[in-house]
Amino acid sequence: MRRNPRRGIGFEEAREIFEHPYYQDQRSDDPEQYRAIGWVGGTLFTLIFEIREDNEGEFYHFVTLWKATREERHLYEANQ
Repeated sequence: MRRNPRRGIGFEEAREIFEHPYYQDQRSDDPEQYRAIGWVGGTLFTLIFEIREDNEGEFYHFVTLWKATREERHLYEANQ
């Protein structure tokens, strides 16, 4: 597992966001990217991801991850 010292978690652990209630919206159209805001181990994170497809079907490709900002925390709380 590869942890980023600035984030404190790796992308493998970031999958936990999708195991709990989370907020999602579309971040951009080209490339088509989405933002998910959710909890990982007691900390609120923001994850940017793309939905890609291969021979086995669709999968999430994680682009970047950071601890949620104050604005993102408010957005998450307002939509739960």
